[in-house]
Amino acid sequence: MQSQDVAQRPAPSSPAGPVVDVEQAEAALVEHYPRLVRLAYLVLPPGLGRSRRVLTAHALTQRALPRNRTPAPVIPAQSTGRDGDPGYALVRLQVLRTALEAGLPLTAKAWPKRAQLPPLLPHVWGLKLFPRSGGADELALDQRLSTLSGPARAAYALRGLERLTDDGVCEVLASAGVADPEGAVLEAGGIPAQYGLLDSPEFDPCSLQARPTDLMRRRQHLKAALAAGAALLVCGALLGLPGEGWGPEGAAAPPYARNPAAQAALDPAKLTRVPAAAWRSSARADFSVWPARGDRTGDRALLRRALAVWARPGETVQVSATPGTLSGGPAGPPQLLYAGTVDAARVVILYDGLRIARYAEPKDGTQGAALDFARVDGAGRAEAGAVVLGRSDGNVRYLTAPWVRKAGERDLMKPGAGAMDLTLTDGVTAPLASPALRSGPCTSWNVLQLTDGTRTRLLTDLGELVPARLTTGRPGSPREVSGAAALRTWQPFACSLGTVRSAGVRGVNAWAFNEQPLPDASGSAAWVCTRAETWRGGGARVLAQFHTPGGAYGAAAAKAENVPACGARDPHVLAGVLWKSKAGDWYLLAAGSRETASIRATGGVDGTARSSLLTVPAEQGAQAQLKGTLKDGRSLRGLR
Repeated sequence: MQSQDVAQRPAPSSPAGPVVDVEQAEAALVEHYPRLVRLAYLVLPPGLGRSRRVLTAHALTQRALPRNRTPAPVIPAQSTGRDGDPGYALVRLQVLRTALEAGLPLTAKAWPKRAQLPPLLPHVWGLKLFPRSGGADELALDQRLSTLSGPARAAYALRGLERLTDDGVCEVLASAGVADPEGAVLEAGGIPAQYGLLDSPEFDPCSLQARPTDLMRRRQHLKAALAAGAALLVCGALLGLPGEGWGPEGAAAPPYARNPAAQAALDPAKLTRVPAAAWRSSARADFSVWPARGDRTGDRALLRRALAVWARPGETVQVSATPGTLSGGPAGPPQLLYAGTVDAARVVILYDGLRIARYAEPKDGTQGAALDFARVDGAGRAEAGAVVLGRSDGNVRYLTAPWVRKAGERDLMKPGAGAMDLTLTDGVTAPLASPALRSGPCTSWNVLQLTDGTRTRLLTDLGELVPARLTTGRPGSPREVSGAAALRTWQPFACSLGTVRSAGVRGVNAWAFNEQPLPDASGSAAWVCTRAETWRGGGARVLAQFHTPGGAYGAAAAKAENVPACGARDPHVLAGVLWKSKAGDWYLLAAGSRETASIRATGGVDGTARSSLLTVPAEQGAQAQLKGTLKDGRSLRGLR
């Protein structure tokens, strides 16, 4: 949690001004509720987590209503429609003040403020609520804001959301109790002024996504509560009987007996350890034949902590899981893949046949431990090539499979630059730059290149435990990205991988399904379809992208989720884009896979082509519906 530069004293008194009635403040709060909640969400410390920040932002805003008539604070000059509304100024000041208080560190010398405690209301049982994910720019801005102090985040939000001048920001911060408003404004000035992004869904706590809480742990808690209630009833009945209340119970185990399988899963001595050469003779080539590596495979205390946290993570443990991955404890003793020191942490990697679990704790103690899960069922030799050991300073380290002979780092956007060799020490790579940790514009995309005998594969970090495999070629028969042509195919579309970060992606295939001559004779544009498959099966994401000659990046022409298009079951795809020629003329360009016999455009543009390519003059901003017919007579609808 960031230290907060908020004075521990009452806010300075406001100059004499109008008095705000409770009804007036309520009207302002209700009218501007979404903006006030967004302001609170931006100011709250990122260390709370997105779900708790949402609930806390709503709680602080709802508690901003005064109990009686209150003098209004000074209203700084602003360029919004709320000028001169003392009721809005009052509730905004209260929201800002309590949001800053929520970021204050808890101390043993003083009672915690109400804003520092988890909110009792609002609360939704059984669900986690968090804002919708934005794009790469919003993610980068959120990461930059997380490095600021609370007052500096408040200054940035007041500038961007409220359109206040620096003097106005200082006045509001001073009224909220900030000791150094000018310093907060100066600190906020170190972040690029991307104020338009503050209105995106990434920072909107009123437009939410819902996901379930830990279902396995919730079920365990319910069973434990029912068992405890039943035990209390039985004990009460037995103690109420005359004579020996705790009589013998035949062959039944005593009430305190534990499940043998669950106990075995917590015993470091029962961990599965595979011999170093097992993979050479095994019929399988996946994580089940990885040997245990690392300098702490014999540290039983560390292994015991890792297993105990996996089974019963405490409140201070940061738990994360890829979509579709359960985070409950192992059913039996898991397999040890790694136990060692990685940079500033002690790391344990475990495998239970379905999931990879990574436990990490700081070298100087166990406070701040983290537990990450990734689903890897059905992994083959291609997908079981590497696991993330740790990330720090914008870099990532991998533990590679025992069959990997050579590792390298390659920039996917520079296909002709070659790969830089990475040192392998007992299967652990030297650190390489991670695109998942990068902020700012996308100018490079570094990937891990692994060589297994004569076969070379590319894997990319998408912010999860297991990197995603990259391939090219027609769906159903993809090839590794190893040759010059395959590398050139991926070059303009590397940055589009940022759209599938943290989505549980197993692999991404890029297929150049057509090539279209441009109507101004400036060359031919490439149509490429990228499909990201997930470990859970559902949630596949498809992007139809368009790349003109000389362009550094491809443009997303259409996208879809959970559709068979561009996949092994249905490789066909149809997409269109409005394109402007150098002469200023607009055209609708559409392309289908080469098995497309005809394309028809209707709606804002009318046109027909008896081939897999369509070029029709159009107006700027026109919208059209595309429909194609395959050579076998089946119809084909365009991606939207």
